[in-house]
Amino acid sequence: MKYIDTKYTPSKTDLVCDFYVQPSGKTGIRKAAEHVAAESSVGTWTDLMTEKKYMKKLAAKVFSIKGNRVRTAYPLDLFEFGNIPQILSSIAGNIFGMKSVRGLRLEDIEIPEKLVKSFPGPRFGIQGVRRILKVKSRPLLGTIVKPKLGLKTSDHTKVAYSAWLGGCDLVKDDENLSSQRFNPFKKRVLETLKARDKAEKETGERKVYLPNVTAEAKEMLERAKFVKDAGGEYVMIDLITAGFSAAQSLRDLNLGVVIHAHRAMHAALTRNPKHGISMLVISKFARLLGVDQIHIGTVVGKMEGPKKEVTEIKNFLVSEFFGLKPVFPVCSGGLHPGLVPKLVKLLGKDIIIQMGGGIHGHPRGTIAGAKAARQALEATTQGISLRSYAKAHPELGEALRKWG
Repeated sequence: MKYIDTKYTPSKTDLVCDFYVQPSGKTGIRKAAEHVAAESSVGTWTDLMTEKKYMKKLAAKVFSIKGNRVRTAYPLDLFEFGNIPQILSSIAGNIFGMKSVRGLRLEDIEIPEKLVKSFPGPRFGIQGVRRILKVKSRPLLGTIVKPKLGLKTSDHTKVAYSAWLGGCDLVKDDENLSSQRFNPFKKRVLETLKARDKAEKETGERKVYLPNVTAEAKEMLERAKFVKDAGGEYVMIDLITAGFSAAQSLRDLNLGVVIHAHRAMHAALTRNPKHGISMLVISKFARLLGVDQIHIGTVVGKMEGPKKEVTEIKNFLVSEFFGLKPVFPVCSGGLHPGLVPKLVKLLGKDIIIQMGGGIHGHPRGTIAGAKAARQALEATTQGISLRSYAKAHPELGEALRKWG
């Protein structure tokens, strides 16, 4: 069976993958591309006596080879609707372990409308989140309770309350806080939501808490229900470590809570430019299954993430996508107030800016740190330089002196 046809034009129902293919040894690029197409559709390493002629229409077709860039079209009938694990097991399964490729990276994917519409997409999306928080246009300000692990529940709650009081819209757990003995899940949720209510009354602003519900699938769903019953409006899931099917089950509960997706462990898949899966591809599947917010990188923070890549992800998440609601891009990792203007200039106002150490590391503590971050947002949205704004806002001035 042949898998290369450079005269083929993909149809509107084809799923199209863009691969970077680095052949191994003496394997040429065409042979390597053909191996990838075969293994990810209906072929294998040798001729088969069980192969049928009617299967030819299901074969993947390599229709473009330019250097190491290979574009491959997959017939829609290869995939089960609404089943992300099955789709990924096809186009991103065994192919990464084949001897004929030294390096292989799934750079991008074009998903046909029929397949897209078999998934729920976000329940709230950007505008839904803005309605909850009653913030029409500025970037949202969030923080992560720090230290990420180790705080007892009472201290965790104090940090959250202080951040809200200083001006944060959102406070969330970090990726590895779940239900440890020093800070059990249910107690933390109940006490932190009480602090949220208190902060709302004192500030006159809407505030939200994002508890991390990540766990074994059944336990995770029970935790999400607990959050909803306790009066919470948000849950957070570690998308990669929990898995796409677990995240989709969380969305399918239809609890009416916003789903925030942390991307912990993504770099094991995304960081090598010559092997793995891009964060853009992961973001597309995340939008399909229905998360409302997802981490995309910062360009200017502590985490690796080139400007082009982060911008592409952000642009996709906020774009029209066969009627699915847009996803709120989240910037997090090594941020502080001095970086706010650069972030907004690079990525616009439809972002959530999360600062951990950049708030809690302020010389005068969390309340002052949150005030400084909010002041940086105010200055940026008004077109005022941070140094000028800091003259009348001492918290921002102190942050700038510490971090630049």
